[in-house]
Amino acid sequence: MDPETPNYHAEFWRSPHHAALGVLTLGLGFLSAQILPLIIGVTAYALGWIYIPDLSFFRRWVDSRFDSFKRAAEQKKVDDFVKRRETLINSLSPDRRSRYLRLSQVCRDIESASTDGPLASPDAATDPRLRKLDELMWTFLRLLGIEESLGQFLETERREDVPTMCKDAEAEATRLNAEVETLKKQGNVSALDTRQRLLASRLERLDVLRKRQQRCEQAEANLQLVQSEQDRLDQQIKLIRADAVATKNAETLSARIDATVEHLDQTNKWLSEMDEFKDLVGDMPSTDLRVGYAPPTPATSTAPTAPPIIQPSRPRSASRQKSSLN
Repeated sequence: MDPETPNYHAEFWRSPHHAALGVLTLGLGFLSAQILPLIIGVTAYALGWIYIPDLSFFRRWVDSRFDSFKRAAEQKKVDDFVKRRETLINSLSPDRRSRYLRLSQVCRDIESASTDGPLASPDAATDPRLRKLDELMWTFLRLLGIEESLGQFLETERREDVPTMCKDAEAEATRLNAEVETLKKQGNVSALDTRQRLLASRLERLDVLRKRQQRCEQAEANLQLVQSEQDRLDQQIKLIRADAVATKNAETLSARIDATVEHLDQTNKWLSEMDEFKDLVGDMPSTDLRVGYAPPTPATSTAPTAPPIIQPSRPRSASRQKSSLN
């Protein structure tokens, strides 16, 4: 049985219909304190157990209840996702947040241009084509978040100038290795042991520095790819807007959106392979509801109250002269 298909007999046991059936059959039979009404009540109760779960009115009630629970569960997925998206948007730098806002406006233009056209739907909250816009914007936001993290990482590493540190460490290791070879030839055991330990320590440090340099180089390559994907996605969404405004053709616009979403497969696959950014590359919730793309509405700040007007104090000399005249 499909796990999402309700078990009508099990639902009947927990339903108010079962309680009403028990009261009207077994309850009245026991209250009568007579054998015949009790037998009729038990028989009616058993027949109710057999037939009521299969009646259309009861199945409609169960289906409606299950649909309500399903919608609530899907809405919770959407709400949780929206909170995670708002957290990511708020963590962006002002420049990257502005880029997201500008592209969000492009998507709003697409919806506005298609209100009476191909994207129009009786229920916009479940329109699959509009949901693809949400998917495009979520990918763009993830790229912005990864760019933010890569930029912070590279900024930290560049402040420490890892390549220069690595070159200095290589030169030091070469010098220490030469000293160790000289001490071996001289047979100076005590000095040789100390230098070998120092050489081993500096070689381990050099290995760490090389790994840091490799990560910097990989981060720079990833940053270039992230920025390129951002630009490509930005232009594709703007091309969708151009089609929505100019063509007013349902098939052309749908094909353009589908083609753009298909191009995301490789991008999403590449993002999922970046272990260090797994927290930023989560997928959208598996639901038919739209998750939207609008950023969080900023809290309306109350206008600051005007400072109290302070009257200038009268000079004491003037007040004294006035009192002396009196």
